[in-house]
Amino acid sequence: MDQTLKDVKPGCTCEVVSIDCSNVLKNRLLCMGVTPGTCVEVVKCAPLGDPIELRIRHYNLSIRKSEASGIHVNNVQKCQIPTGSTTTERDIQRSVS
Repeated sequence: MDQTLKDVKPGCTCEVVSIDCSNVLKNRLLCMGVTPGTCVEVVKCAPLGDPIELRIRHYNLSIRKSEASGIHVNNVQKCQIPTGSTTTERDIQRSVS
């Protein structure tokens, strides 16, 4: 199944497989760290659905749905910790131990 970042729901993570868009946009996305093999979390969508907020490489990035439709992904999974959670790293370490 060919899935794009546009189709991923908030609170899910996925892995970037390829970027299929104009060279200018592709270079801009690559410079911002959206590269094949990178894990991306969809944090939230704006109330009207555009833009989409992503967490990638320890920073947040907002992109348009039209840009997200050119980013092919796989391994879509639901996050274990909900976005916006007040859970600290210490709580996570306790739950793992």
